Amino acid sequence: MAFSLDLAQNILKEAKAKGATDGDIFVLQGESFEGTVRLKEIEKVTNARGKSLTLRLFFGKRHAITSTSDFTKKSLDALLDDTCRLAKISPEDAYAGLPDAKVCAKEIPSYNLFDAEVEGVSIDEKIEMAKRAEQAALSADPRILNSEGGSIGHAHTDILYAATNGFSGRYKASSSSLSVSPIATENGQMQRDYWYSSRRKYKDLESAESVGAKAAERTIRRLGARKVATQNVPVVFDPEMAASLIACLGSALSGYALYKQASFLNDCLGEKIASSAVTIEDNPTLLDGLGTKPFDGEGLPSIQKTILEKGILNSYLLDTYSGKKLNLPSTGNASRGAGSSPSVGVSNFHLLPGKDSQDAIIASVKSGLYVTELIGFGVNTVTGDYSQGAVGIWISDGALAYPVEEITIAGNLKEMLLNIESVGNDFSPFKRISSPTVKISQMTVAGSERV
Repeated sequence: MAFSLDLAQNILKEAKAKGATDGDIFVLQGESFEGTVRLKEIEKVTNARGKSLTLRLFFGKRHAITSTSDFTKKSLDALLDDTCRLAKISPEDAYAGLPDAKVCAKEIPSYNLFDAEVEGVSIDEKIEMAKRAEQAALSADPRILNSEGGSIGHAHTDILYAATNGFSGRYKASSSSLSVSPIATENGQMQRDYWYSSRRKYKDLESAESVGAKAAERTIRRLGARKVATQNVPVVFDPEMAASLIACLGSALSGYALYKQASFLNDCLGEKIASSAVTIEDNPTLLDGLGTKPFDGEGLPSIQKTILEKGILNSYLLDTYSGKKLNLPSTGNASRGAGSSPSVGVSNFHLLPGKDSQDAIIASVKSGLYVTELIGFGVNTVTGDYSQGAVGIWISDGALAYPVEEITIAGNLKEMLLNIESVGNDFSPFKRISSPTVKISQMTVAGSERV
């Protein structure tokens, strides 16, 4: 059955008639397409649809959450009864509850997040685009003889949220992506890499030829990789890898990590935690941003926030629950998924660009590492300890000299953030978590032996 805001409100009214003091409904409905090709042949074409309704009810400070993908009246009536029963026997939680009505969004802006045009693109056209991207990579260099494939995909999502505090709203959003992963061979050595483009609108994707050419360039530069000796040197993170550093920071700034005393950034509001080159925004209002949305997972308005300003920590990332735990207001960072309660998430979480070009940053390094891939999950946001396998290119006398692999880079996020020496100007706003090139003045690069 079609799901409407009126139906959501009716379910909540029934819940209150059964004794619930408050409640909310989160409905997620979506459709996705993916086509994969390899060596000019179609490997997979999928088109999937899914839907989920999550009901959260409060009986005073007791609450329960249930979900279903069956939207028939019989199923929804049973869900309502089950949720009421579970909530009544759940333990009390003094911090449980909805946000106050006065902080909820009063208007729901349209950010033009939905791509209606992609439905007019035939499956054959989409598959052809993936083939062109792969062919561009295969044609770029005779050493590229194989491929893990090219992939094209897009998704539509319809999000509805209603609560007994008076808020109700819905919006539709889309995203599209194109990627290719070629394999190169030289002197018996094989290397692979990738490139991709992701946008809100299908028509805004980078061309298939440019995605393929970039993937080929990244793959070829890994051939002939060497090992290096263990040493302490400057480390330059390419934009993709620098974004992973920013993601680690986002995790440490989450209210849930903070109230559990499981973050190296506890009690750091107002303090300098990074170099003056670092300014980070969380902006859910960004035009065409992949994290843009008109309200958060609890109905709070989307507001642009400066999280770090010239290294000073201005704000944590909070939803209502974690904010209450910390005696702070929500920052509008509630995130919802199918069948889950609100948690903290980022929107468009961006390290803002600096003034230096990537070439200038590399030229400033006499001997060091340019990181192009990170391997593993060696980041401890409780202590800040950082140790990850890495692949990259060695910098010698200010120039990219030769590829390196089988190395580990190590440090501590506290020191790494303060030791960010340069931030590049090569910033892309079209990624949910994004960063320009970043140079850290010194880290340990662990290789085959110490020098």
